[in-house]
Amino acid sequence: MWFVFTLIATLCWGAADLYYKKGADKGDRYSHLKTGIMVGLVMGAHALVMLCVNGFDYDFRNLYIYLPVSLMYILSMTVGYFGLRYLLLSLSSPIQNTSGAVVFLLCVIFLGQRPDLPSTLAVVLITAGVLLLGVLEYKAQARPTLAEDRKYRVGFWALLIPVVYCVIDALGTFFDAYYLDSVAESPLLGVTAENIEFVANTSYELTFLIGALALIVFLLIRKEPMPVRKQGNRGVAALFETGGQVFYVYAMAANAVVAAPVVAAYCMVSVLLSRLFLKEKLTRWQYVSVGIVIAGIVFLGVLEGLSNK
Repeated sequence: MWFVFTLIATLCWGAADLYYKKGADKGDRYSHLKTGIMVGLVMGAHALVMLCVNGFDYDFRNLYIYLPVSLMYILSMTVGYFGLRYLLLSLSSPIQNTSGAVVFLLCVIFLGQRPDLPSTLAVVLITAGVLLLGVLEYKAQARPTLAEDRKYRVGFWALLIPVVYCVIDALGTFFDAYYLDSVAESPLLGVTAENIEFVANTSYELTFLIGALALIVFLLIRKEPMPVRKQGNRGVAALFETGGQVFYVYAMAANAVVAAPVVAAYCMVSVLLSRLFLKEKLTRWQYVSVGIVIAGIVFLGVLEGLSNK
């Protein structure tokens, strides 16, 4: 079943990206906040269901203990929702998934870890791909563009949004290591080897729910409408996001060595879906750059899986 869980997680997160993009409204300055609300409500509902199933065997003090990690993840996702108002999904998804390379660099700089050659090569691939995308887009700004192609021009500064996403997401992953690497040393309360991931995930989802409720109050104060009938794409994205997270945990627990690289490549699903359903197109060199980034992501995923073997 681990392979089925892996495929479901990969497809769910790829589909979530598609619906995030469909739900992004460039004309609505609160679009990213509304997406965050939908994700927070769905994740919170999942957390409450899981608490009921587990008989509320959870110490709610873990909410503020795990808060630094939760905030990094929630902030990164909100930045990602904002970026989708201006950036093609074909570019944003691969760049956002380079967070593994940023974690690698953080471990080298702050933990003094000595990377092996394969990991270094993977990070070099990812960095080269992202830099090439930036150079291509920067040069494109100086060239005249046909009217029919203007909607595919991204903007050099717009590329920085998913870069910010991946840096913040990487910080969350980096902090996560402190909480989850060792049950004995984890600051989380009431955790065992069997439930530490459940406690962390529940803390994250409940924090997202609290954030969603706070955003609802904010929109009410601003008298900003959020009609339920217009939240369909955001709601579907939230369901896929939460479903992917659930199946990812099961897949990694069962067979991390294979699940990690497969799930790490879910941005390939996003790129494919954006081409099929959003009719996005890139230049040949942009596709080359995206391919280099994805190759590096998959390579890092393979190495992560081997390290967890």
